[in-house]
Amino acid sequence: MGVDPEEWQLTGAAAGRYERFLVPAVTLPWANDLVQRVGLYRGDRVLDVACGSGAATRVAARRVEEPGHVVGLDINPGMLAVARSLTLPRGSAQIEWCEGSALALPFAEGVFDAVLCQLGLQFVPDRPAAVREMRRVLGRGGHVGASVYAPIDRNPATHALADALDRHLGAGASRAKRHEHSLGDPNELRALFAGAGFEDVRMEQEKREDVNESFDDYWEPIEAGVGSIPQAYLTLSEADRRSVREEVKARDYRGSNRKGAYL
Repeated sequence: MGVDPEEWQLTGAAAGRYERFLVPAVTLPWANDLVQRVGLYRGDRVLDVACGSGAATRVAARRVEEPGHVVGLDINPGMLAVARSLTLPRGSAQIEWCEGSALALPFAEGVFDAVLCQLGLQFVPDRPAAVREMRRVLGRGGHVGASVYAPIDRNPATHALADALDRHLGAGASRAKRHEHSLGDPNELRALFAGAGFEDVRMEQEKREDVNESFDDYWEPIEAGVGSIPQAYLTLSEADRRSVREEVKARDYRGSNRKGAYL
């Protein structure tokens, strides 16, 4: 199932709202988990592909410290503008922010010790090409860590939201939201990396809850149109938006949105 990049690219204030709302509750906890699993070391050279506003990039920079070198690459200039505006703790490696495509990484062969890709590979239009590029820029003995969401039916609140969007806005309204989970088959993911020549491909599933204290905290970024929420939702009347909200809240929502990831 394809998805128009315009449905999930964020510009201007929307990129800032992404950093404010979604990074603390969703992206940063997964970033910490991914970097810990990959096992970065002081002085490593690290590339973060599809870095967004740079949550995993900044975690990596803290881990490899000043001798290291970290590059955050994304195709979205709005997200990179937010990333560049944020400060790093003292002692972190300097970060080079680079606008570019995962399909044609602007780096020589074998220049990185580790490559990260957090919750972004599912959006790349040619996934095999992107994974081959990750392998190309990886040095001998290096390693890649990628995370993607598990199938949407294992994420209760997201599943309920997607169904509600389709019901209130028409079939297909949730296409971008569902696409977040389009690489949730572990066999497909394993084959993707094995097909690019990676050996010892390990798959682990982790389940955690988004850091939301209440349903209202979960819903705030949705009401702000952050992430893969169709703009048509924001044009609904207040009463219709409230109906969507109550439908999601009533259907299998247990305080916070459980999300699984294959790593």
